[in-house]
Amino acid sequence: MRYIYFIGTAGSGKSTLVQAFKFWLDTQSIDSIIVNLDPGADFVPYEADVDIRDWVDLDEIMREYSLGPNGAQVVAADLMAINARKWAPMVKEFRTNFVLIDTPGQMELFAFRQSSTAIIEELGKEDSFLIFLSDPTLSKTPNGFVSDLMLCGITQFRFDIPILNLLSKSDILKEEEIEELREWSRDPYALYSALTEREISAQSIMSIELFKAMESVGMYKELTPVSAEEGVGMEDLYAAVQMYFEGGEDLDV
Repeated sequence: MRYIYFIGTAGSGKSTLVQAFKFWLDTQSIDSIIVNLDPGADFVPYEADVDIRDWVDLDEIMREYSLGPNGAQVVAADLMAINARKWAPMVKEFRTNFVLIDTPGQMELFAFRQSSTAIIEELGKEDSFLIFLSDPTLSKTPNGFVSDLMLCGITQFRFDIPILNLLSKSDILKEEEIEELREWSRDPYALYSALTEREISAQSIMSIELFKAMESVGMYKELTPVSAEEGVGMEDLYAAVQMYFEGGEDLDV
């Protein structure tokens, strides 16, 4: 079993992409299940095979601890790990090819909590892969692009697991915008030029130094465009996962 964690900022399209990738895997006769790890989700566009909301109730946490929604989310993130030995065995019982894990909408509740490391260890770190969704509305400016790169790099640094950087919701961008973003992700000098073509500011200088640091430690990741709405990029996503786990070999189905 391979565990694929979908991580990104709020509104980056994690749940929708999980649904779309699950549909694509089904069309290829590749067995997979979905695990929802967002206890605060009012709605998800898929039927979860294992749903953390069956063990962690956000409204109940708010009442019991007299917390607001944000505080309850933090407590819920820790309760997911505390209850992992109850729900993790249910995940493993499926004996499927892929476990698609939809993480909390607020990225920091998963990426920056020690409880998430415990969850990954419980399921199996050696069989895990991270999918980071870059938000196109942020990434389409040079400084925003560096910000997304940083979030992707920090996520990989936190978990020490291979990561794929996806340009989510690529259907809302023009083709030339997508190509520009891909060029920035492939060629550091193209990004450097974009950062310096306008008047140099403290922000652009900081962005330049940050992306230089990421490049030097191997955190400079190429973007792969995907669109859950149009089904674009699913094969590329699958190929990247297979390249890591199987050296590019396809599954026997």
